[in-house]
Amino acid sequence: MSLATTEVSTRGEVAVRSVDKSYGTTQVLHEIDLDVAQGEVLVIIGPSGSGKSTLLRTINHLEKVDRGTISLDGELIGYKVRNGKLHERGEAEILAQRTEVGMVFQNFNLFGHLTALQNIVEAPIHARKVPKAKAQARAKELLARVGLADKADAYPRQLSGGQQQRVAIARALALDPKVVLFDEPTSALDPELVTEVLEVIKDLAKSGTTLIIVTHEIGFARDVADRIVFMDGGRIVEQGTPRELLANPQHERTKSFLSKVIEPAFNI
Repeated sequence: MSLATTEVSTRGEVAVRSVDKSYGTTQVLHEIDLDVAQGEVLVIIGPSGSGKSTLLRTINHLEKVDRGTISLDGELIGYKVRNGKLHERGEAEILAQRTEVGMVFQNFNLFGHLTALQNIVEAPIHARKVPKAKAQARAKELLARVGLADKADAYPRQLSGGQQQRVAIARALALDPKVVLFDEPTSALDPELVTEVLEVIKDLAKSGTTLIIVTHEIGFARDVADRIVFMDGGRIVEQGTPRELLANPQHERTKSFLSKVIEPAFNI
């Protein structure tokens, strides 16, 4: 069930510059600056309401920023510069950009009336005009990679939550995105189903694809991340390697958060 490959990604650099985002009078992102290198596995942790998921959704323009810019491989996401000013891209351009940014949601978001295979081929056929036979062959390959080769004809209602999330991961990979975003991919799962999904993501992390993962699973963050970012109050408080941030946090807010979520015997 390995997703690893000998190829190394040469794409997928994300740059977030001075991003602010508010809902009404409530500011949820404050001056966010963040760089994600090609092939890096970046994990974002923090308390609920800290802006983690909102930041993730701005990266594929599901949420518009109020100020600042986000770019993928040097191309602005959702906007372009014309006459020295930022202008939002048209819907067709935005949809085309989203094919480069895969997204796995916490609640799967599969189409209930489509089989697992049909859920995966939908975007390649309609967004990329991939021939149906080629899209189906690729979908079967991806289902096999996530351990669901025998579930191609199953509908979401016939799958466990863990299986549905693995189909959602396969769907995100079907467009060969430059970066894949995971928004708390295990939060809607029963505890016994969490491991099977995390194992798939761990395999994917070895493939060279840029991953940005929002999660509450600290042990998983320790095992898979190249770098961990801690957010609180819509700000990046601190960041570092798993060993740096989890074993030796520098900020008092980070120390307080980790003291509540890490077991005393947790092995960094």
